[in-house]
Amino acid sequence: MAKYRKLGRTSDQRKALIRNQVTALLWHGRIVTTEAKAKEIRKVAEGLIALAVRERDNFEEVTVTAKVARKDKDGKRVKEVVDGKKVTVYDEVEKKIKKDMPSRLHARRQMLKVLYPVKEVPAEAAGKKKNTKQVDLADKLFTEIAPKYADRNGGYTRIVKIGQRKGDGALEVLLELV
Repeated sequence: MAKYRKLGRTSDQRKALIRNQVTALLWHGRIVTTEAKAKEIRKVAEGLIALAVRERDNFEEVTVTAKVARKDKDGKRVKEVVDGKKVTVYDEVEKKIKKDMPSRLHARRQMLKVLYPVKEVPAEAAGKKKNTKQVDLADKLFTEIAPKYADRNGGYTRIVKIGQRKGDGALEVLLELV
């Protein structure tokens, strides 16, 4: 007796499928899939959300000084000639950053074991590589999703049955964040 559904796949395929579906669920907020897959995805997704809720406020704000290249009005780096060579001019800037405490850092790494990297493509730049941005889903879990569920003890997802799929008659469901 297995403690999980095998979904008719080998272990590496099953792990990849679950990671992909969990990433899509947390990025979009809802996905349509079969009932068996949804029940497996729900276990992993709720575990990640519970981890984020537990560690959401476990950080400290630190002020650091960083060297940033000075830029002109066109956004290009300012260069000046020193000893016959062009050298970029840097300014020192103070920034406030969030420094994770050890348990939150561990939680972030546990999340990154499951979640795939997500790239956000703006609508006006569809099909172009230039304006794509790498999204930090672990940070989204801590800053957006966890505060929403702070006063809730589990049950972060909902499964709504849609009906049977036309091709093979499998029962389709909508898996969404509550």
